[in-house]
This record gives sequence, C-alpha cells and structure tokens, in this order.
Amino acid sequence: MKLRGIHHITAIATDPQRNLDFYTLVLGLRLVKRTVNFDDPGSYHFYFGDRVGSPGTILTFFPWPGAQRGTRGTGQVTTTSFAVTPESIDYWKDRLSRERVPAEETSLRFGQRVLRFPDPDGLMLELVGSSQLSPFELPAPSNVPAEFALHGFNAPTLEVQAARLTEQLLTATFGFELVGEEKNRRRFSLNPGWPDAQIDLIERSAQGFGNIAAGTVHHIAFRAANDEEQLHWRALLEELGLNVTSVIDRQYFHSIYFREPAGILFEIATDNPGFAADETVEHLGESLRLPPQYEEHRGSIEKTLPPISLTGLSKP
Repeated sequence: MKLRGIHHITAIATDPQRNLDFYTLVLGLRLVKRTVNFDDPGSYHFYFGDRVGSPGTILTFFPWPGAQRGTRGTGQVTTTSFAVTPESIDYWKDRLSRERVPAEETSLRFGQRVLRFPDPDGLMLELVGSSQLSPFELPAPSNVPAEFALHGFNAPTLEVQAARLTEQLLTATFGFELVGEEKNRRRFSLNPGWPDAQIDLIERSAQGFGNIAAGTVHHIAFRAANDEEQLHWRALLEELGLNVTSVIDRQYFHSIYFREPAGILFEIATDNPGFAADETVEHLGESLRLPPQYEEHRGSIEKTLPPISLTGLSKP
C-alpha cells in the first residue's frame, strides 16, 4: 500500500477579498468551498481547485486579517507548484506582467520550464511546464483560456535541515521512489506520470527554521483512498513513534496530522466525502457552509467574518 499523491496544501493569507480575487480572477481557479476554520470559526477557510474540487488540485487558505508576514526556511513547504502545459509558460509570463505580478522564469528543472512568482501575501508559487498532466477537470470557465489553465499540483518544494529521516519516511513507509536529482534537489514520486504525485526535497543544513505566518504554507496533505487506508497509515505512524492525531472529521474529508522528522506538518486526508457533500457542483463556493456544530451560531459567525464579494468569480 502507498499514498495516492497530494490531497491539498493549506497556507495562510491576510486579506480574504484580495486572496479570493488573486486565485480566481488572476490564476483562474474555482472557489470550491467557502467555510470557516473548524478550529477557529471566527475566520474563513477558502478552498480553490478544479471544477469539482478534485484532490490534487486543492490549495486552501486561512485568511487572517492583520496577521504578520512569515518567513520561508527549513521545516516548511517553501514553494507551491502547479502544472501547466509547456506552451502555457509564455502566456503566463505575459498575463502576470499585465496583472503587475513580479514573475521570473528560472533555469530548467528536470528539463521543464519554471515560472516563479509570489502571491499578494508573499506565498511563493510556481507554474511548471509539464508534458504529462494529471487527469483533472479544468476549472470552471474563467478569464483564463482552458488551454492555459492550471492542472493541479506539480512537485511542491519541501526544505529540511537534515533529509535522511524524511527520505526514509517517504520511501520506506509511504511508497515514494527517488526519480531524479539536480544539485541539492531530490525528486520523489508515487506515480511518475502524475505531477501531483511528486514532491521535491531540499536539504539546507545551515538554513534556519522558517516562521509559519502569512505568506507561508501551514501544512501539506496526502491522499488516502478511504477511511480503512487512513486507519492503516495511522497505526503504522504510531508504530514508528510519531505523534499522530486521532481521525478528525473535516466535513469534506477525514484527516490525521503529524510532524515528519524534520518538522513539516503532514496530513493524510481521505478522498471522500468530497466537496459536493453539502452543495451541488454547480453551486460550489457560492454560500458559506458551516459544519453541524457551528450551524446554530451562524448568525454571530456571519457578523464576525469580514464581508466579501464573489462578483466576477468563476462559475461552472
């Protein structure tokens, strides 16, 4: 048994409206769920992804107005990457320039073109020209033409001070295989044909730990096919002596959390129930959805949350 790939990546933002506008209007993703942080219902939790919210496409945010800017360093996912067709890179260079987003094409990485840029909070993003794309549904119609749309994740970059135990967890436990190496970057894959089933690991022994705050990744989640598989992974992690949580119901998936040996917060999440569990695919993200334990407090929660406008966001 091995994991199936990346489920989602969760980061921290500041202004919720600015976050919404950037990921939907600039990058062309769909807002597939608007809910609250289940551990802090006074703040939003946004989910962006493809048309139906497929695991492997989902970038989520905790928008905390007034949050301090974090710093990138070891013990973090330092770069979140998305796959696009190789022909899309020039389109995105022009589009981001017109949107006044500072973007830079880096040197080739494993033979692929890479366009690097920050989001409005400084979260480092990349678009990677990939000849192999995972079989996702593209985002709902937007002002980004379908041929240039983002196709889910492509090998996010994880940085650690000492890589040996992290590599051992990835390969001996989770089923990743080392498939490439360039300088201090090592690529691990669960399925070489699917970009969202790969991660890059960089060891920086002299680099200090990053500070998790606005503009940084909070955690990365990997896919388990179902609850039974997730319980298998939980038992195995306990056997390895890792401090893993009990199963937590996140309404759209079930989750367990633990810190891997170098300090990065990992999650294993189930594919089901999915984001259409409480609203239809046609209306994903249009209304505030609350878990049952908060529904009776909807009035006070809605008054606490900053007002946002969904005008102009992608529709199916």
